[in-house]
Parts: sequence; C-alpha cells; structure tokens
Amino acid sequence: MDVSGGSGQPRSDNAEPTQATTGEKPAPPAPQTPEKPETTAAREELERPEQPDPAPEPPEARTDPPTGAPGTDGGPAPAPSGMTKGQPPQRPKEPGGGLLMGRPFGVPVYVAPSWFVVAALITWVFGGQLDRVLPELGAARYLVSLFFAIAFYASVLIHELAHTVAAIRFKLPVRRIQLQFFGGVSEIEKEAETPGREFVLAFVGPLLSLVLSGLFYLAMQPVEPGTVPGVLLAGLMVSNLIVAAFNLLPGLPLDGGRMLRAVVWKITGKPMSGTVAAAWVGRALAVSVLIGLPLLNHWGAFGGGTDDSSGMDAVTDALLAAILAAIIWTGAGNSLRMARLREHLPELRARTLTRRAVPVETDTPLSEALRRANAAGARALVVVDADGNPLSLVREAAIVGVPEHRRPWVAVSGLAQDLTDGMRVSAELAGEDLLDVLRATPATEYLVVEETGEIYGVLSAADVERAFVRAMARPA
Repeated sequence: MDVSGGSGQPRSDNAEPTQATTGEKPAPPAPQTPEKPETTAAREELERPEQPDPAPEPPEARTDPPTGAPGTDGGPAPAPSGMTKGQPPQRPKEPGGGLLMGRPFGVPVYVAPSWFVVAALITWVFGGQLDRVLPELGAARYLVSLFFAIAFYASVLIHELAHTVAAIRFKLPVRRIQLQFFGGVSEIEKEAETPGREFVLAFVGPLLSLVLSGLFYLAMQPVEPGTVPGVLLAGLMVSNLIVAAFNLLPGLPLDGGRMLRAVVWKITGKPMSGTVAAAWVGRALAVSVLIGLPLLNHWGAFGGGTDDSSGMDAVTDALLAAILAAIIWTGAGNSLRMARLREHLPELRARTLTRRAVPVETDTPLSEALRRANAAGARALVVVDADGNPLSLVREAAIVGVPEHRRPWVAVSGLAQDLTDGMRVSAELAGEDLLDVLRATPATEYLVVEETGEIYGVLSAADVERAFVRAMARPA
C-alpha cells in the first residue's frame, strides 16, 4: 500500500529537508563539520569569545570584518558562485536511493532495496490466493503473482508521478522519486506557496489512483471472471482503490493529511497551524491503525473469520499494523519538526552567522597570523595576495595539528584550502537561499563577501549546524 501518500514536505540535503509525498520532514542533513581538535591549546587561539557583529564599515576601513572560523579540509568541486542573492545552485551530483530505473520528466526514479522484500512478500501472498482461485496454474501462479507485484508498484509510480507533475507545474523542484517499503515517496524540495496549491499537490495522487481503479474496472468487463487476466485486473482494481482510500485519510504524512493542512492553513492563514492539526490527526490515525487493524481482521472485516484465523495470522496482522502505525507516527512527528524549522529558517542569515576574519598574505607565519587574529578579536584567517584579493581559507583543523613551537616556521599558505566559486557566498543570503548555496558546494567554511566583492568574513558550516539545532529546539 502506498502509505507514503501526499504531497510531502521539503527536505534539504544538508539542512533543509526535501518535500516528500510521505509528508515527512526529515531532519535536515547538516553541513559538513570541521574535524574535532585533538588538543584545546590551538583551538583557543581562534575560539576567543565572539564579539558583537559590528555594522559594516566602509570598504577602505574594513580590514578585519566579522567572519567564520577557519577550517575546511574538503575539496569541493567548482559550482555556481552563489554571490548573487537567490541564485539557484547546481547540484554537483544527484542523490542516490537504490536502483535507478529512469528519469520521467527529468526526475530520477529509484527502487529501494526494501522494495524487493515487499515484492517477494506480495508474490508469495498473492500466489497463495491464486492457488485457491486457479489451482490449475500450479507453480506458474508465482510468476503471475510477480507480474501483479510489478504492476501494482507501477500504479504506485503513477501515483507519485502525479505529485511530481503537479510540483513541476507549480515550479517546485523535485529531487527524486523512490519506490520503497509500503509505497513511494516524491521528494519535493520546496513548500507550496499557497494552501490551494498544497491541496492540489496532495489530491492529485489519490485522484490518479482512483482513476486507475476505474480503468481496471472497465477493463474487467469484457474479460471472463475466473481467468488469469480477470483475477489480475480485479486485484489491481482493488489495490488501487485501497491506495486511494488509505492516502485520503486526513492525517500526516498521508495525502489526506496534506489536504487537511491546506484547509486549516486557508482558514487560519497560518501554515504552522495546519501542520500541527494534521500531524496530531496523523498520530491519532497511527494509534487507530495499531489497535484497529488486527481487530478488524479478527472480526472478519477483510474476509477472514475468527474460526479461520490462526495464531500466526494474528501475529502477522499485529506486525503489519505496528509497521504501518510506526510509519504514520514518525511521518507526523517529522512534519512537526520540519514545520518548526521552517518557521525559524529566515533567522539563518549569512551576515549574522559569519565570524570575523583577518586577511594575511601567503608567507605570513602562523604564529604571527594568530597574533593578529587575537588582537582583532577574529576567529578566522583569509589568505590574500599582494592586492588584497582572497586566495584561500586557513583550515582550523590544520592549525590544530601544528604544535605551538613550530608555528613561527609554518606559513599560513600551507594550511589553507583554495577557494572555488562555490565557496564564495553573499553576505545578504538568508534562509533557503543560503542553504541552497551551501548544499551546492559542501565545505566546512565559506568566504562571505559583500555585493561589492569586499571580504566580509568566513562562514563556518559548524555554526550553521548549531543554528539549525537551536532552531529545532525552540518552539514555533
């Protein structure tokens, strides 16, 4: 069953979760953090208490702007500069997620390893049912069952493609589609701008499943019942009807939960209110599934009776209910956490997170560079040429590895990471624009510049990560 459901929520690679049809808002992948220092002596050189971020000084007077801590030992590949506010970055590589099956509408579709487990389970269960309906098939029934499993997940893929097409229509980037245990996920990286679009984005999935169910019903009419085609068409009709009905349940992370969120958002004018309401309904649904599904099956609601049910059947029903309930409960909780993060996302500003830095020339001894940084209250070093143009960032991890007695003999250029375009970010970037740039070029530090090109400072990925943790901990 496609329990993943609805239009989903955005979730970022490093920080902001991509929007998935599960509605889950997974905690944002945090930016790459600097290596842990082995000693504290060297770190204290740069870890002086941060001074309040002063107002920007005139270009000619600003020699030690507030900046980020030094320390990037990664070698990011060149990427778009990100110096222009809101400039969309290009991803250095596509995310994985299993076996790549194709790129409909330019969106990669992956099959997760868990899908093969479920496909085998469907083949076994449906094969047992075929043995009662068409005993003459013999062992060939499992081949027919495998075809049913593949056709069913093809229907799930169409369900997810409906979300994807709607997202593309609304100019929302889709990271990938993944077929996995109990359904599929469309990872949409931005949130819908209006409750109306959110509603449409969620509703198109169940709508397509209902349409497929109707088409399979029409295809059954000229087919003789009790034949292989008749049984397959009937199974696909029922399974798509169940997918549509289940996903229309009004709780996150299902499509119905996204629709409920859109309705509450429209009424209150607050997307967070819609998320809270739909998430708590989703948690209530999880409890209902955990308790109700085994009871309904025990009472014969799904074709079985109390006399026919065995102890193994009861255990299987309870296990299935527990898995479904866990998926729904987790998705609802993730939606709440990611909504809280989104509320605080505008507070993530490059200008306020940037650390003060001191420009030093390539042949400057490390001891002298650290002395200048301490005198200026700075916590980062930027290597510049004779004209003051930035060349590289001195790595904090490299500084920690240099014993104090050797620092007068080590030049800062030997401890620096060369700058690429993707490691330059505008001081005006904030929120999603800032995260987009950081995701495009993973690194531990970035050079922050003014729109004029003047060095403002250094942004540490560790500081961004800590800001995320604080944002997640605060109530919305």
